[in-house]
Amino acid sequence: MSSHRQSRKRRYVTWGVAGVAVVAGAGIAAQTSMAATTWPAQKTFTGRAFDTCAAPSLSAMKAWHTGFYGAAAVYIGGKNRGCAQPNLTASWVKSVSTLGWKLIPLYVGAQPPCQTGSSPEKISAATAASLGASDAADAVAKAAALGMKAGSPVYLDMESYDITNKACNDAVLTYVRAFDKALRAKTYRSGYYGFTSSSAKAIANATDKTDLPGNMWYALWDKTNTTTSDWPFAKTQWTDHSRGHQYMVNSKETIGGVTITVDRDAWDGPVAITG
Repeated sequence: MSSHRQSRKRRYVTWGVAGVAVVAGAGIAAQTSMAATTWPAQKTFTGRAFDTCAAPSLSAMKAWHTGFYGAAAVYIGGKNRGCAQPNLTASWVKSVSTLGWKLIPLYVGAQPPCQTGSSPEKISAATAASLGASDAADAVAKAAALGMKAGSPVYLDMESYDITNKACNDAVLTYVRAFDKALRAKTYRSGYYGFTSSSAKAIANATDKTDLPGNMWYALWDKTNTTTSDWPFAKTQWTDHSRGHQYMVNSKETIGGVTITVDRDAWDGPVAITG
């Protein structure tokens, strides 16, 4: 997610290597724990994925559908989303899904109060809970409008911040819990993108696991296509097809005559339900 940007450009200028962490427990169990809720079967993809700031054109997606990548992350919304998305429509989602692509919905919500730099939307202690709930409602609306049905995951993008700042970290956790709780109330699975040394680590190490994400997408730029051998958290965390790993960023690649700069991801987790 070098695209998990509050602007892709700003992200690389502001942040160096950071880390991601997630909530403990089996992801599927965490997603299905809502009482009296019948969850659609999870749609899972295992293989290589890519993310890039703006969804590529349909013609580019056709050219790139060679088997090297099987899934693509798309930025469905959030006030801190860094790129315009002229291609990202319900028609595009249907067309690329018909081609065989699996899609990973990413939402760039409010960012930590102690994060350096300016953001269009930041968390505060006073607004964390209400903002998390309202952002989740927006994420569900955006996903549904694109044809991503109930049972799909939404990955909340949280960029790097100082997790030793307790007030800041507490506000982030409050926001994340409110976001996840509201997602699940609408029968969307909760996911999280973060850095193994900061934003993901905060989730993984949280003592109270209530309403934390059931799927972890961790940024660890070690150029290793795996979700297991370099897994930085407890082995019991995010099991059962609940992991993604952004392992390489800013990779300029040409496939089928079309060149796109992408981030590479190893994927073993839920993807959007579009059929």
